[in-house]
Formats: sequence, structure tokens, C-alpha cells
Amino acid sequence: MTDLELREELIQTVLKMNDMGINQGTSGNAAVRVERGFLITPSGMAYEDITPQDVVFKEIGGGYESPNGLRKPSSEWRFHEDIFIARPEVSAIVHTHGKAVMTIACLQKDIPPFHYMIGVTGGETIRCAPYETFATQALSDVAVQALEGRKACLLANHGQIALGGTLKQALSMALEVETLCDVYWRTLVAGGAVILDQSKMDEALAKFNKGYGSAKAFVDEGKG
Repeated sequence: MTDLELREELIQTVLKMNDMGINQGTSGNAAVRVERGFLITPSGMAYEDITPQDVVFKEIGGGYESPNGLRKPSSEWRFHEDIFIARPEVSAIVHTHGKAVMTIACLQKDIPPFHYMIGVTGGETIRCAPYETFATQALSDVAVQALEGRKACLLANHGQIALGGTLKQALSMALEVETLCDVYWRTLVAGGAVILDQSKMDEALAKFNKGYGSAKAFVDEGKG
């Protein structure tokens, strides 16, 4: 994709986050890897008002700029940058504040293997990173740790981060995590889910690792 196409796709991604009901207002953000750094949504702008000229380029380990010279990167740029550094196979990151995600994140607990689709995120649980103040290096540090070997995580009393080989994949992962959180809190209200044992999750993970659905797409496109 050209630089302009990536900027336009980034804008469409955050618009879709709200349209899909997995985010609201300007609480979330997204980024996509480019040469020497990444493009990221600007701070404090309504998504519908963002133009390609407002999208910010952040150099890895360096400064930032927007074509119109008016915008700063999302206040959460630190964890985007640190994830791109730690995970070279990741090309896109989506951060959302969906209602279901926030509900479970406020419990400050990992999501156990109550459903085999937990495996699509890369492991037998979806980890919840400890609480740290938003837009800080401390938050970035715990996020990177929670995402080790995973494609998504919760941030305690905050939201979620989802990864992908493309923006489309990262958005799809974020929707999957929101759905899993929605179902999980329903099981908690109903008295708790039956948790799948290790052997069942190992079998599911083996299928994902062999190329089931989005898991294979993530690997293939992430290497491109």
C-alpha cells in the first residue's frame, strides 16, 4: 500500500471500531507499521474529523510529524512503539475501550479457557496486564509483558490491545476479544463457565498453530 492508502485505512479502522460497537468516542486508537516507524491516529480528534493529513508518523526511537504540522500522536503512542519493537512480526495494533472488554478488565483477572476460541489469541488464556496510569511508560511495560506470546491482552481497569499482520486482522482480533469478554461476563453472572482442561486447549491450540482461520493469516501476513 502507498502511504496515503495506509493513512486512509487507519482512519477507516478507527471509524469501524465505533461502528462495530467495540469502542466509543475517541477513547481508542490504532497504528500501522511503516518504514522507520509507524502511522498512528492523532490525539484528541473525533474519528470522523480525521483526514490523512492529520495522521501522525512516529519514528521508532525518534520524533513525530503530521503532514499538516498540527497533530500530536495518540497519548498511548508508547505502547504502540514498544510493541512494534518487541514484536517484529506485528504490523498493526488496535486499542479499544469496548463495554465488555472494560467489564472484564475491571475485574483485573485473566480470562480462562472457558471457550476454545480463546486459543485464537495465541494461548490458553487472555492475560490482563496490571493496572498502570494511561499514557505512561509503566503501562507500556506491563502491556508488552502481557502480550508475550499472545495476539491480544486486557489492560486492567482500562481496555484491550489487539495485534495483527494487517489493520484488518488487528480489528478482527479486537472484535473476537470483545465477543469473548461479552460471553465470559454472562457466564459469570450465570454462576461460572465450565473451564476446558489443558488437554482440550492443547488440542485447540495445535489446530490454530497448524493454520486454522485467522491464526494462519496472522502468521502469513505478519511475515510479509
